[in-house]
Amino acid sequence: MTPVETFSGRSVALFGLGGSGLATARALEAGGASVTVWDDGEAGRVKARAAGLTVEDLSTADWTRFDALILSPGVPLTHPAPHWTVERAADAGVEIIGDIELFCREREARAGGAPFIAITGTNGKSTTTALIAHILRAAGRDVQLGGNIGTPILELEPPSDDRIHVIECSSFQIDLAPSLAPTVGVLINLTPDHIDRHGTMENYAAIKERLVAQSDNALVGVDDAFCHAIGARLTEAAAEDQRVIPVSASRALDWGFYVEGDKIIFRELGSAPEEAETIASLAGARALRGVHNAQNAAFAVAAAWQCGLEDEEIAAGILSFPGLAHRMEEVGKIGRVVFVNDSKATNADAAEKALASFDDIFWIAGGKAKEGGIEILRPLFPRIRKAYLIGEASESFAQTLSGAVEFEHCGVLDAAIERAASDALKCDAQEPVVLLSPACASYDQFTNFEARGDAFRNVVRALQITLAPSRGAKS
Repeated sequence: MTPVETFSGRSVALFGLGGSGLATARALEAGGASVTVWDDGEAGRVKARAAGLTVEDLSTADWTRFDALILSPGVPLTHPAPHWTVERAADAGVEIIGDIELFCREREARAGGAPFIAITGTNGKSTTTALIAHILRAAGRDVQLGGNIGTPILELEPPSDDRIHVIECSSFQIDLAPSLAPTVGVLINLTPDHIDRHGTMENYAAIKERLVAQSDNALVGVDDAFCHAIGARLTEAAAEDQRVIPVSASRALDWGFYVEGDKIIFRELGSAPEEAETIASLAGARALRGVHNAQNAAFAVAAAWQCGLEDEEIAAGILSFPGLAHRMEEVGKIGRVVFVNDSKATNADAAEKALASFDDIFWIAGGKAKEGGIEILRPLFPRIRKAYLIGEASESFAQTLSGAVEFEHCGVLDAAIERAASDALKCDAQEPVVLLSPACASYDQFTNFEARGDAFRNVVRALQITLAPSRGAKS
């Protein structure tokens, strides 16, 4: 835990009692603050009382006694309308911040300049965050990983000069962190997302920009128009002690980090092309297949390089990265057949990345369909040997696949895995892939995508015991 001693002796209101809210309340109390908590849901209030926190209905509270409102990032700050606690705090002149801001203030007070890597973007931020942490840990560094991924930031160990915090930040968290100024700021990419919470794409992009605007070293993607514009703007306005470094997965750069083939390359500003340095290779990095993961890896390499790691340390970390659960996670192999769990792909856009990363795919798809179905995946249909359809979306997916991809109605996941494994073992491909990338939500048959991915993994493990490679497989 990081006790929030910068709020010692102050009175704080806290709204939102999920995992990060409860962790924040405990950290504030541990630092000597007086904390009053509330949530619109009874379940959160029950947990707070069980934790010994002071629970009070903030709708009837005297807000003049509070020095700050700590708001859960899941609670609307501006759009579609400010939450009632936001309005009450604003009327009382009470500042509104979140747990990332509390950490930033604590870092400044305890160890100003302590290593702090903050990562954001529309896509890939969890993989990039986990990969950065993995590379640093593999090189022997003391790393604390959390934020929007896994552990709430204030449950991590406190900042110090020899400890690196690697923190994923959502746009909601950035919006509540006005003093966010990491050692290394990472902005991977921007596409329309959370517009209901930010009003416009321009507002969304402006909030994301804040993470890199005050970074000592700003790593900014140049592969989309919004990030490209942000990088140009920051470069023009950069202070003498700030470095704005471009990163690309799609083309060679005059300077910065970029992907060329399977190599991640750095070219220093003003250097000749032949002086560009290969930092790491993605060849053999099975958890980082696909163009999207090449982009993630380029940012991770750049962040690790900014932390002073040697090329050999970075390259070793890239190769040993196991990947994130449910995100193109290789969960097993039977003979030549590879089984990949991409249960996190809950829409066609996400499934597209997995389908583009493999050939000879035995594709398990379906669940609770999202708007638009899978029509946008048609260009990738030639990669699919056969599809195995499950859940509510089976009929609509079958209509799209008809005449283009052989398919089979399997109903449930277990049956789909068994049929796909059997067919894949008999095929003549060099490395056939049984891919769970459903392009659907899981709620028709599972509580969440994690439960669906866990079920996939468990069935594959059972098949590894019961299915011998000799069952029709060719060596």
